[in-house]
Amino acid sequence: MMTLIIEKFYTALNNSDGPTMVSCYHDDVVFKDPAFGILKGERAKAMWLMLCKSQNGKGFKVEFSEIKANDTIGSAHWEAFYTFSQTGRKVHNKIDASFKFKDGLIIEQTDEFDLHKWAKQAMGIKGIFFGGMQFFKNKLQGKTNALLDQFLKEKSHLN
Repeated sequence: MMTLIIEKFYTALNNSDGPTMVSCYHDDVVFKDPAFGILKGERAKAMWLMLCKSQNGKGFKVEFSEIKANDTIGSAHWEAFYTFSQTGRKVHNKIDASFKFKDGLIIEQTDEFDLHKWAKQAMGIKGIFFGGMQFFKNKLQGKTNALLDQFLKEKSHLN
């Protein structure tokens, strides 16, 4: 049963369908990854809406496999293929995700990937030199969260 929600989630991501992804999340969801850090509730949902909006129609592709789940926990491997908008460089990111479920929805998601490898692909020489350092991770999380803040601000004007 919970394998189906993971499949629905990644199929929606591959289709840049943020609303369907968000429907897989519990209202009290906690998301964590190296690029955004820890996001809770509406911020976690908004992150996927923002990413889907920015990737829609731009050659973004997701492949997922190794889905395992019971009623309370799950895991999956997924790979994202896209062009990093700030540099125009191609990225192939390999991610391992772990999940916790509550009320038939995702309550917790942790995505783990090699940030240094990602930085080398996305940023080239800068990523090679700095991508493995803590200050780089902190700066990246600051930047991604600032983009998310801006997205939420713009979204609130539309409501």
